[in-house]
Amino acid sequence: MSLPPCPNCQSEYVYQDQNQLICPECAHEWNPVELAEDSELNIKDANGTKLEEGDRVTLAKDLKVKGSSLVLKIGTKAVVRRIVEGKDHQLDCKVDGAGEMMITAKFVKKAS
Repeated sequence: MSLPPCPNCQSEYVYQDQNQLICPECAHEWNPVELAEDSELNIKDANGTKLEEGDRVTLAKDLKVKGSSLVLKIGTKAVVRRIVEGKDHQLDCKVDGAGEMMITAKFVKKAS
């Protein structure tokens, strides 16, 4: 039986004690059922609408692309490929006319 690695230190030496999983390296204890429920990301757009993978979005403001002279104009359409947990960027998108790009959720609006 394979147990998941420790979410704290990624150790593979995890053992089970009743409902809890315990890491002997960092002493972190967690319930895998609760962790699975909490792991669902709740990312919202500029209007507060929840975003999911596969959603079509439009840019809510002009965005300058880092390291480039390219500016993505307001209203540019994109498709959310993946939602990731990050401080700076939460959306991995395919932007029309610009390709794959990471975008902050607060700068997009879900397209209807």
